[in-house]
Amino acid sequence: MSAGWRGRARRVATAGVVVAALAVGAACGADDDEAGGGPGGPAQDPASAVASAESAAAGIPEVEAVMPLPAGAVISTEIPSGLPSEADDQSCNPLASLRPDDVPPEARVPRIKQRGRLIVGLDQGSNLFSFRDPATGQLTGFDVDLAREIAADIFGDPRQVEFRSLTSANRIEALENDQVDLVIRSMSITCARRERVTFSAPYYRAYQRVLAVRGSGITEIEHLEGKRVCVAAGTTSASRLWADLDRVTVLSVNTWADCLVAIQQNQVDAITTDDAILVGITAQDPYLEIVGPQLDAEPYGVGIAKSTPGNNTDGLVRQVNSTLERIRRDGTWNRMYSRWLSGLGPSPGMPAPVYLPEEPR
Repeated sequence: MSAGWRGRARRVATAGVVVAALAVGAACGADDDEAGGGPGGPAQDPASAVASAESAAAGIPEVEAVMPLPAGAVISTEIPSGLPSEADDQSCNPLASLRPDDVPPEARVPRIKQRGRLIVGLDQGSNLFSFRDPATGQLTGFDVDLAREIAADIFGDPRQVEFRSLTSANRIEALENDQVDLVIRSMSITCARRERVTFSAPYYRAYQRVLAVRGSGITEIEHLEGKRVCVAAGTTSASRLWADLDRVTVLSVNTWADCLVAIQQNQVDAITTDDAILVGITAQDPYLEIVGPQLDAEPYGVGIAKSTPGNNTDGLVRQVNSTLERIRRDGTWNRMYSRWLSGLGPSPGMPAPVYLPEEPR
């Protein structure tokens, strides 16, 4: 760890000491030996001893000041249930979707058209994809732009969209409970997820990478053996860790912004997820860097509820895929990439669609 990082970590810890002291009972921190207060630790200097004695005489309790973990964080050292496996990814053709047709929005999505707005679930803390502009307070980013393009094709107005904040863990449930029409939240298309939701054609292809502190010595996934790694709960990011490493401690949090805080507070050694998300994190902290080769490909799709007798969503799938075809054809997708994701390098182009075979109409 570099001297600059250690100094910055000390400043963060000092700023949070009051809050940490209140939360210490629920927080996870260093043990007494590491803090120097137990057997084998360094001796207390005379000035500190005098201060401690005065504090004790004044009736002021001493507490170990540590930074609390993000709200809802879960620590795992064993493989949790429900993670997708390689068998899941081979059980279907995950990218196949319904082909766009020439039906107008009034017939494709009558309920949404009558409502007058499209309801989209996303993350409000994913820098570059969906986040609040600090200058305007408005949601912006690659996923936000895509949602507005879909709304523009339905209503003729990109402003007729309502955004609702979702975590990675509750985004599928939000679709199943009809809380949102679409989920546009850097959601990887997998066969396991297809058991519960329908996907559009892919709109972006990311690759899993590792993010670490500059100078940490971590340069590839194998270097995470025995380390602490942050992931967002409900994502596919942890699967590769359990597959490749024998010993790893995984901190699962609600948002990627929580992972940024965790690594800044030295609660984890690294973060792993898609490169598109990691480049947004590095844009917020120059002490962090993306390391190692590209790992698993992660194709992103728009999540849509499965069709039921009372809610046929096939028209919505075709409507979304129609927008994806348009933004590929007219250059809108490349402009979105240049605006938000150029930090990853030159545009790779939008992924080619794969459509399900259908009988001619």
